[in-house]
Amino acid sequence: MKAGKPAGVLGRRSVLKAGAAIGALQVASPFIIQARGEMPVKIGLVDPLTGVYAAIARNEVVGAELAVAEINRNAGMLGRPVELLVEDSANDVGTGVQKTRKLIDRDEVNVIIGDVNSGIAQAMAGVTSEKKVLHIVSGGHTDTVTGTGCSWNVFRVCNTTTMDSNAVADLLIEKFGKKWYFLTPDYAYGHSVQAALVKRLTAAGGTYQGDLIPIGTIEYSAYLIKAKAFGPNVLIDVMGSGDQVNSLKQFVQFGLNKEMQVSGTLFELESLRAVPDEARVGWWTMEWWWDQPNVPGVKEFNAAIKQRTGAAATARNWFGYASVYTAALVANQEKTLDAVKLAHALSGFKLPPEVALQPAAPAYRAGDHELMSTVFVGEAHPPQGDPDNMFKVHSLVAGEKVASPVEETGCKLQWPA
Repeated sequence: MKAGKPAGVLGRRSVLKAGAAIGALQVASPFIIQARGEMPVKIGLVDPLTGVYAAIARNEVVGAELAVAEINRNAGMLGRPVELLVEDSANDVGTGVQKTRKLIDRDEVNVIIGDVNSGIAQAMAGVTSEKKVLHIVSGGHTDTVTGTGCSWNVFRVCNTTTMDSNAVADLLIEKFGKKWYFLTPDYAYGHSVQAALVKRLTAAGGTYQGDLIPIGTIEYSAYLIKAKAFGPNVLIDVMGSGDQVNSLKQFVQFGLNKEMQVSGTLFELESLRAVPDEARVGWWTMEWWWDQPNVPGVKEFNAAIKQRTGAAATARNWFGYASVYTAALVANQEKTLDAVKLAHALSGFKLPPEVALQPAAPAYRAGDHELMSTVFVGEAHPPQGDPDNMFKVHSLVAGEKVASPVEETGCKLQWPA
């Protein structure tokens, strides 16, 4: 699978330095990078570059690197070059926290981005809040990040699990039925997705069973035998990245695709690439999609990513890209790196179309700092024409329509004095 830079580059801490090709700047730019020796603005990114989520994490880094390169060609942040410092959380909470503290205390970063793993993202938020550093959660979905565990300094680009779940749940009930079996990863993200889907299912009078499965599980036969015995209308596969690949391969090897529908929330392009054609099935959500012919900027972004990776852009590429641009845009707007001032400015901040790269320009909701992004709902299929054309979008759902109201999220933002 093609997923960003070679492992030898991303497997260790990498630094993307500014100043290589600044070139002629637009007259309208608010700042000008004056010299290569100018003190850079440092952005720290923590993601699991090794382990089961490595493919999607590496693609977030690729998107962040592209954003940094573009920003440095066009005036930087506050007229200063941007430097991206990348650390591997190794899919471990303690390591993620340690790397976050290192980036803040030793490397003196101005902004933190990450983590793919929801549990790590939540733990990182405790550190960034304590240190008063702006924190953009790029790809950790569990609701508590912008819910009961929300913080004044934390903003999230990817959707909540409730947004993705609500966007697909009613379609599954209507098309396939109300008896579901869950394969759920046993950590914060999985628990959150299942809770949201169960809430929608039981409200419609449905029933369910399922298993909580450790991350990194390779053998799914025992779980699939139990699913077969239950006889669901839909197998809900919440497993992520490499775990999702293994579970879906075995799902079709068991012939269960002939007995029940398979579905869930995310079936990311990284995972779609990694399964055989027969496992490219089911109804899912995407949080961004590369084939949006009528949306300005998407074609150019896709081409820029493809130049770096050899493959179409993924939602993870966009998460990294949008996270870096969020920090740069608000810093240039406010002419400061002060985290409290930037956080106030980001409350209600709308991404411009050239960064949003979707039909609507979503904003960070003021009450909980969740980006109200579009949910792409559709069906997986084997490649048609382009090798990455493996998902047919059937509906676009506005984030505001499927997000829980702020008062139901449990978020109570408390700002520093």
